[in-house]
Amino acid sequence: MYFMKEKNEVFTHFQNFRMLAEKQTRLQVKCLRSDGGGEYFSNEFTTYLKMHGIQRQFTCRYTPQQNGVVERKNRHIAEVVRALMVDKSMPHHYWAEAIGTIVYIMNRTPTVVVHGMTLEEKYRGRKLDLSHLKVFGCIAYVHVPDELRTKLDPKAKKCVFIGYSLEQKGYKCYNPVTPKMRVSRDVVFDEMSSWGADVKDTIGADADEHVVVNNAG
Repeated sequence: MYFMKEKNEVFTHFQNFRMLAEKQTRLQVKCLRSDGGGEYFSNEFTTYLKMHGIQRQFTCRYTPQQNGVVERKNRHIAEVVRALMVDKSMPHHYWAEAIGTIVYIMNRTPTVVVHGMTLEEKYRGRKLDLSHLKVFGCIAYVHVPDELRTKLDPKAKKCVFIGYSLEQKGYKCYNPVTPKMRVSRDVVFDEMSSWGADVKDTIGADADEHVVVNNAG
């Protein structure tokens, strides 16, 4: 499985991942490999690994090629994220959502490492339904429940699709007008549309360019 986390979250993330993986697979985490740059050398982390019998492996300093699988995968993720955001003209501050979406898809893509299966299928031991996958950055019309609108209010809000929720069975959609993000399962997608072509005009970002003054009265 591939994960992307900030360095100061590694310890907490590894603890949570270890408990989750061991409970779901009934297998023990035996070894952790990381680079030798020094960001994973905290005494608390080292003590935790020793207590649970987990072996440490480090690369030599300034030799990332010793951990080539991870380095190549990081580069692969970065390249796909760049292409994904350029294709839909997404603002750069959505890079974290793009990475989350790419990792979500990669974990559900067949690979020769596990003999043609997907990583998620190998991890969970069952076939996956991929019909819910959508194009990142496309326009998404999110249904507004009856309890949150009046009779004359629109039944859907125009948003931008920015990923999949791991806590809920739904899509993460951002409303640039509000601006708020919400998770919903009742969404209609326009996968051919994009942020720059549609939402920009909706929020009035270039309204001044279209103002026409009629001096003739």
